[in-house]
Amino acid sequence: MRWGTFLLCLLSAHLCYAEGGDAQRCEAEYYVRAYTQHYNVPVEFVRAVVEQESSWKRCAVSRKGAAGLMQLMPGTAARLNVRNRCDINQNVSGGVRYLVWLMNKFHGDLRLVAAAYYVGENTVQRRGLSYSNPDVVSYVASVRERFARQQKFGSAQVQRAPGRTR
Repeated sequence: MRWGTFLLCLLSAHLCYAEGGDAQRCEAEYYVRAYTQHYNVPVEFVRAVVEQESSWKRCAVSRKGAAGLMQLMPGTAARLNVRNRCDINQNVSGGVRYLVWLMNKFHGDLRLVAAAYYVGENTVQRRGLSYSNPDVVSYVASVRERFARQQKFGSAQVQRAPGRTR
């Protein structure tokens, strides 16, 4: 199983470079694939979150202090033992582990997982789907749309470098 994962990731990296992808995006794709396979999380969902959170920018920093590809807040990063939020490997590892934890907490309901990723698990735990903050509703709708697009077009589309068209 581990060899299969390694070979798939190696093939992904090769395809990414063959398509003319930049090194940073290829590295991010490698870790997204590796961690989603390891934790059995839909790769399309993680890609949708990364796209929504940082547009695949390695060290994006939000006004609220979230940083990295998956926009980890300092407290969440500390909880997940992520020391450098701008390190692609650490950030994706922590972000995927947090998504797995949220998936377990919310019984796989990706709407609640996305909402909790955005606003925090305690708020979503208290209010569930009745939480109607427009920012959260918009965030969840955007992640859902990106997730559906990822599923529809498959991984061939996301292997291309940002800005390239089919």
